[in-house]
Amino acid sequence: MPAENSTSETAALQELIHILAPLDEETRIRLLKTVVTFLDIKGIRIAGAGEARLSDFVVPSSSIMTTDIRPVEASPRFSDRPDISPKEFTLDKEPRTDVERVACLAYYLTHYLSTPYFKTLDISKINTDAAQPKFSNATVAVDNAAQLGFLVPAVKGMKQLSALGEQFVRALPDREAAKAVRAKVRRRRGKKTSKDAEPESEQSS
Repeated sequence: MPAENSTSETAALQELIHILAPLDEETRIRLLKTVVTFLDIKGIRIAGAGEARLSDFVVPSSSIMTTDIRPVEASPRFSDRPDISPKEFTLDKEPRTDVERVACLAYYLTHYLSTPYFKTLDISKINTDAAQPKFSNATVAVDNAAQLGFLVPAVKGMKQLSALGEQFVRALPDREAAKAVRAKVRRRRGKKTSKDAEPESEQSS
């Protein structure tokens, strides 16, 4: 049995070296750090190349094989995993404000807990499950998220994630992409406002 383990380890090591050898040093370090994080290997710290985020890691289907030699399907982004916890999801999205955190929690409720309609209490509860700081005023945070367009009214006084909120959270943690989503919505609203104003100008003339 030990001999078999040794053979397997040698084969794995050779395969790993074969995959990493053509890459530059920075890419090697980044991939190794991501593997250590993804597999939750304790006691290992790889210096250099910045911190690796699990959201940056996608397993290429061409490089990983199962025991019956059929390619394994490419792994989804970390934040798209069906079994991700609210804590992992929030850490992956990196919200910077209470409003962004509300949007992220609303997204988690909608897509991971099948709760498209929710109350402020639901946001507070999932915030606790995500091990996030307690809202100083959850009602104000939810109201602010609604005012910014991340949430919209639902049935029986509840809220739901808006199309803007959906796109914004999907873009995170890429701040530039998230900013572009909001800018795109502002431009659309600006055009609608201009069109609405046209008949008024015609009437006044």
